[in-house]
Formats: sequence, structure tokens, C-alpha cells
Amino acid sequence: MTEPVDEAVNKVVNQAVKASPPLTVLYDGACPLCRREIGIYRGLQPLRSDSPVCFADVSDVSLPLPLPPGTTRAQLLARFHVRGRDGELLSGAQAFLALWAALPGWRWLALAGRLPGVAWLMERSYRRFLRWRPTLQRWASRLDPPGSDRPRPHDNAPR
Repeated sequence: MTEPVDEAVNKVVNQAVKASPPLTVLYDGACPLCRREIGIYRGLQPLRSDSPVCFADVSDVSLPLPLPPGTTRAQLLARFHVRGRDGELLSGAQAFLALWAALPGWRWLALAGRLPGVAWLMERSYRRFLRWRPTLQRWASRLDPPGSDRPRPHDNAPR
């Protein structure tokens, strides 16, 4: 007699998992550095099959992307952001740590980021990188083959 109850419970649990939002990476698809890094992450399957990772190109104004409350497109393009399953918006080092925790081969960096002072050091390093980002973008754009300035349209699908 427990079989119908188990099926009903499984159905409710599966619906809740499907209804919960994925980890969403908000990135600058117009940035050649960002495209390369996101390309690496996209090639990986999340560690948990019930925790998809979705990639949203904030630079593409043609996509109907709802921005997180209290943010502007310019703010989202200025730094790396991840919206967690709970809806919390993380940026900089905290965003990288959340993404790395969800991906195979990168989890060790997320675990290292939990050590005292490591996340702080990562954030300071990321802020220094942001100062050099325009120069690095120019250099990286020279390496792009012609016509590769945009990811393919289906790239925003959950992975």
C-alpha cells in the first residue's frame, strides 16, 4: 500500500526540484575573456544532476533577460555575478566560489575559498584584475577569429 504514497511523494519532490531556479551565471558575452572562461564552464556537467547551471549573457540586449531586482545592466557587466538557487545575487570572488562549488574539477577551489582569508584575498585579486580587464580584453579580442564576437543563441540553455 505504500507504493502509491511513494510515487506521490517522488512526484512532489521532482516537481519542487524542477520548479527551483538553477544556479544562473550572469556574464558579459561581449568580453572575449569572459566568453573563453564561460566556454570552459559550459563544457562541464554540474556535480549534481538536480542542480543545473544556466548561463545568461547580460550584454545581449536582444535576449528577454529579467535583471535581478535592484541592479542595472551596467552593474552586471562590470563584475562577474551568479544568482544562486535561493535567489541571492553574488558577485566577484563569492560568485566564482558558488559556481566552482557546482562544477567538477573546480570544487577544490571552492573548498579552498572557505579557508580563513582566502575569499578576501581572491576578492582583492579580482578587483586588481578588473583594473587590467580593458587592456586584457583588447589583447584577447585580437586572438578571436572573425565573427566570433557572440556566443551561439542556444548557449543560454541550462547545463
